[in-house]
Amino acid sequence: MTRIVQVGSIACGSDELFLISGPCVIEEESIMLRTAEKLKEVSERTKVPVIFKSSFAKDNRSSVDFYYGPGLDEGLKVLARIKKDFGFPILTDIHYPSQAKPAAEVVDVIQIPAYLCMQTTLVVEAAKTGAVINLKHGQFLAPENMIKPAQKCESVGNDRIILTERGYTFGYNDMVVDPRAFHHLRATGYPVVFDITHSIRKYGIPSADPRGGNREVMPTIARAGVAAGVDGVFIETHPEPSIAKCDAASQLCVHDLEEFLKPLLDLHAVEVRYRQANVTAQAR
Repeated sequence: MTRIVQVGSIACGSDELFLISGPCVIEEESIMLRTAEKLKEVSERTKVPVIFKSSFAKDNRSSVDFYYGPGLDEGLKVLARIKKDFGFPILTDIHYPSQAKPAAEVVDVIQIPAYLCMQTTLVVEAAKTGAVINLKHGQFLAPENMIKPAQKCESVGNDRIILTERGYTFGYNDMVVDPRAFHHLRATGYPVVFDITHSIRKYGIPSADPRGGNREVMPTIARAGVAAGVDGVFIETHPEPSIAKCDAASQLCVHDLEEFLKPLLDLHAVEVRYRQANVTAQAR
């Protein structure tokens, strides 16, 4: 039984599919506001609740020459404005324990990057804030072992946890999504999210290079994850992905998001009915 983790008015882990979306990294405020405005429209039309996501810093870029982001203070100001103007719950990631407390003063969800999911001090300091913690599944870790960082959050009294799958890397630059991970992550009892856009990245290729992402497989893997019963989907969006300052080859154009979501919502409705039928059958 998946527990419900409340993020603002969104009951993550309920029968309602939710969306985590926004630009990969905080860019010019005009781009951020255009994205948020379109996400609001899509949410209202599709009835899919949205958690707005963007990073104030990208500390795992493959080159020091790549865009880093505006930094903690300026980035949080932009996220605070989006929260105020559009009413979205906000998610951002942190890389250092010292960032946990100031981030929690603005955002609803603190995300632990996949590369850092086993960093005890980082995870514990984030959990101590009382914010919801989104633990990204490390590319190097068996999915059943994600219970370990979750237990680190629990050790300081925070069980407001979401687990996010984003594929594996075996040192050959491709991300591989193993559907078994959805089963193992769900067995923890926490809501499970599928990060679709990071799962199509081609590592070792600059994100601005069109070869840096396999967008053509996005519909296929998205449908697989939703059919497997994930509670939410993570789709980074941008008004003009080709000029995005990070993950340009893998972000989805926000203007294409509504059509992209429609088959996922149909599949999710079928999966919910299947799940409910199983519960009824087991109760007999």
